[in-house]
Amino acid sequence: MTPPRILTIAGSDSSGGAGIQADLKAITLLGGYGMSAITALTAQNTLGVQGVEVMPAAFVMAQVASCLDDIGADAVKIGMLGSPAIAHAVADRLEGSGLPVVFDPVMVATTGAILADTDTIAAFERLMRLATVTTPNVPELAALGGAAGMTARNVSYLAKGGDAAGDMIEDRLVQPGHPDIAWHDERIVTLHTHGTGCTLASALATLLGRGLPLEAAAVEARAFVRRALLAAPGLGGGNGPLGLFAGATARNAPSD
Repeated sequence: MTPPRILTIAGSDSSGGAGIQADLKAITLLGGYGMSAITALTAQNTLGVQGVEVMPAAFVMAQVASCLDDIGADAVKIGMLGSPAIAHAVADRLEGSGLPVVFDPVMVATTGAILADTDTIAAFERLMRLATVTTPNVPELAALGGAAGMTARNVSYLAKGGDAAGDMIEDRLVQPGHPDIAWHDERIVTLHTHGTGCTLASALATLLGRGLPLEAAAVEARAFVRRALLAAPGLGGGNGPLGLFAGATARNAPSD
């Protein structure tokens, strides 16, 4: 069986816990064929981001074209973009493509580093309109105008509640014209959350590329991330990476 072809357009994480590296791991473990267009190189680890080098927009789009014009894609995941020029160029290429698109509006890393300036955030408008679903966390949703702002845009989004206070977390899927769907889970208490947003978005893209409807893809992607959080290997001195292999192994294990 041909695996779903998933293109991730995002930044690189030198420590392997987030960004392109986390995306490709999740895509592969969920049965997809991963391809990448790298928007920025970062020097980072579990303690923070030590440096960022943004790629020229033309070169990012050359990578996108190399993938789409030859192998093609069944879904696209968009993460850290790095500049307004890249955001607009990606929107130009994907508008009218008909591809499922998962847009993770990366603004702030788990470590607290700012990964998008105000002009880049403004360019997100086009990407939210073309995306199948946008996946903001609590501070990103606030920066985008909150639930009211997203409703005014008439876009689908999965609001991630992990950054909110409390022992329980709520993730909420909002789709225009449909009732909201909310999931409530007990918080997994761990320092090792590096790459959760990247992993969720790339898992969603892979599942959409397999043909799952959005709600079913969200259920499975959330479960994958929660298993990976529970299996975090404890690497690094700060916000460590997830245990993605354990998350996939549990999913594929035979039932009793």
